[in-house]
This record gives sequence, C-alpha cells and structure tokens, in this order.
Amino acid sequence: MANKIVIGTQWGDEGKGKITDMLARTADVVVRFGGGNNAGHTVIVGDEKFELHLIPSGILYPEKINVIGNGVVIDPEALLKEMYGLIERKINLDNFFISESAHVIMPYHRLLDRLEEERKADSKIGTTGKGIGPAYTDKIARRGIRVCDTLDRDVFYKKLQENLAYQNLIIEKVYKSKPVDIEEIMEEYLPYIEEIRPYVKNTSLLLDKMRKENKKIFFEGAQGTLLDVDYGTYPFVTSSNPTAGGVCNGAGIGPVLIDDVVGVAKAYLTRVGEGPFPTELEDKTGEWLREKGHEYGVTTGRPRRCGWFDVPILKHAFRVNGLTEIALTKVDVLTGLDEIKVCTAYHYQGEVLDEFPVQLEKLSACKPVYENLPGWKEDISAVRDFDKLPENARNYIKRIEELIAVPVKIIGTGPEREEAILK
Repeated sequence: MANKIVIGTQWGDEGKGKITDMLARTADVVVRFGGGNNAGHTVIVGDEKFELHLIPSGILYPEKINVIGNGVVIDPEALLKEMYGLIERKINLDNFFISESAHVIMPYHRLLDRLEEERKADSKIGTTGKGIGPAYTDKIARRGIRVCDTLDRDVFYKKLQENLAYQNLIIEKVYKSKPVDIEEIMEEYLPYIEEIRPYVKNTSLLLDKMRKENKKIFFEGAQGTLLDVDYGTYPFVTSSNPTAGGVCNGAGIGPVLIDDVVGVAKAYLTRVGEGPFPTELEDKTGEWLREKGHEYGVTTGRPRRCGWFDVPILKHAFRVNGLTEIALTKVDVLTGLDEIKVCTAYHYQGEVLDEFPVQLEKLSACKPVYENLPGWKEDISAVRDFDKLPENARNYIKRIEELIAVPVKIIGTGPEREEAILK
C-alpha cells in the first residue's frame, strides 16, 4: 500500500496540481477532500494548460478514478462548467465520482459572502466571493443542503424552504438587501442536479472497496496549511481544514490508511488576500518574482503578494501535517537573482522567535531574520538530475532541508509536467 496526501505548506498556490499530476501516474485513485471552487490547480501538459477548481488533477489520466469527497462544498454551476470544459477537450469522465454527502453551495451563499465582505470594508478577509465560507457555516450549523438532499425534488424544496426562512431574514434585516426567491433557485438548480446525478455515489464505500483491492490512493489538498481554520493565520483563513488531518473527515477514511504526507512548498512565498506576511517584498524584487513566476490567482486573477522563503512557516507545516517529504516547486523562478534570502526566524520585541506564532497581532509585528545565499544564472528548466543543477541551486535546496529537517524529494524546474527532478 502506498497512499499519499499532497498538501500545501504555505498560503496555497504552491503548485499542488502539478505535483499531484506527477504522482498520479503511480496512483489508482485521486481524491479531492476539502475546499471548493475558491481553489485553483494548474496542470500543463505539452501545449495544453488545464485549470481545475473542483475536479482532482488525476482526471488527466483516463484510467484513474477521481473522487470529490464529502469534505468539499460544491457549486453545481461551477462544477458543470468545469466538466463541460474537460469533455470538450476529450477528457474522459467515466471514472469521476461525487460524494453524496458533499454540501452544495447555493445562490444565497454567494450573496451572503459578498454582502459580508462589503460590510467589513477595510477589515474584510479577502474571500473569493464564491460562497465557500457561508456554505461551511451552514454545514456546521446543521442547516446545510447535501448533494443527496437535492436528488429528490420534494426533499430539496422542503429543505430549501426551511433554509430561506432563516437566510432571507439575515439578508433583509441585517444587510438590507433583496430576499432570495425559492422558485428561481429551483428553476436554476434542478437541471444542474439532473446532469450531476449519474456521478453521485457513496464515495466512502468506494474508497473502502479500493483499499480492500490494494489500490493506491492519493489525496489532493486545496489551499495551504496557513489557510487552515485551526492552524492558519486566523481569521484570514479558509473555512475548512486543508491540512493532512482534514483528509479523514473529508474523504471518509481512517488515519491508518495514510502512508506518506507530501508537503508542497514554493521556493519563495506568495499570498493572496489580506493578513500578515513577514517576508513580503513590496519592491522591485517582489514585482520581479510576481511577473517571472506568473503569480496571479487561477480562480480570481488577483495578483499574489510575493516574498522570501519562510522556514518557521515550513516548520509549523511539518509539525501539524506530519510531513514525510517536501516537493519544492518553482525553483527555476529564482534563476537570475544575485542573492536569495531565506527567513530562518523572526525578531519580535527584542526576542528571536524560531517558531511560527499563533497570535495574529504578534505575527504582524514580527520582522524576518534573514540568511543570505548566493544565487545562480544558469537555466535549469531542462535539468533532470539533482547533481547537474548549478552548485548554488543545490546549496539552496540542501540548506532548506537542513533548516526544516525534512528531505526535498521533488524539485520543480519549470511549469510543465516533465520539468522536475525526482531526488
């Protein structure tokens, strides 16, 4: 058995789609276990670029089984758009399944997301506006609507009616906005449900069957550790657990089935949205990294904030995820820099902090302690052997391994599927 989790170790956008796509070659099943269409994974195969938001990255291999687990919140319109796009490009969806227990994003979730961000104004979280947070709120408040609830028209109508009695009260009285009409939702959503129906399954049972047949299962994370609702930079986080612990709840499997946890880390650091970022570069170097690394959100198109690699963050991710190895992506983006900085600790009120602080106010006041390493000029996109990397590139990777005490097993040398070193 070789069941792996592929998890983001930073603020998301680490390149998990490419790593999952690479590792999926040896997998039988690929599972998406959390988040919603607020996440975006990009996979480049030859001249083709695939941008996936809900469907697992393993879908590009026709023989693999791909599963959206119960921990995902699903916008049916967004899912179908993604499915249609893949079908148009001759991608087979015969082995694609959706958990009957996954919760459904409704139009009022998107509306509430937007209204709350507008209300907060300068204190906003910086959500994608996709309705993810409100959908998870309803799930925890025990008023959510699951995929299985939508399959029977009468059950769906009754649950929607009960929900709108509460949601419209909030929309009208708190936000002073126009209430949502139940008939309009039914008219929009019933055709979606009929198209999704053939793919709906008890995916926990499916995964258990795969386990009994000794199939290799890969679990694909969305977002990153620092966006985890428990272990991220709260409240500037997502509404789920994109850490390794979220796999069990989000896929319906037990922890003893996990063999390895692959932590995907970018060779520098990026963040989308609000919140503290100790190594952020608000200068020409930050702009250079953004343009060279094409650091714009797959889902929103928003420019990402860029900064230097942060070791305390990786140590934090190692601890809360139980990482067994690192996939270090976008090392090629650093090519051309004379000097590369690595944050090894933080200065805080006269102290040196080696660990990532939990309190937002404390993190906001932290200043990075840098170690300077020499850069390299050689193009590394064609390199497939670690020993053939420029010496300074090898030293950079070795130093990261030393500082976080986790081996770097995969090194990204470019955006395409084959541009990587397996170490």
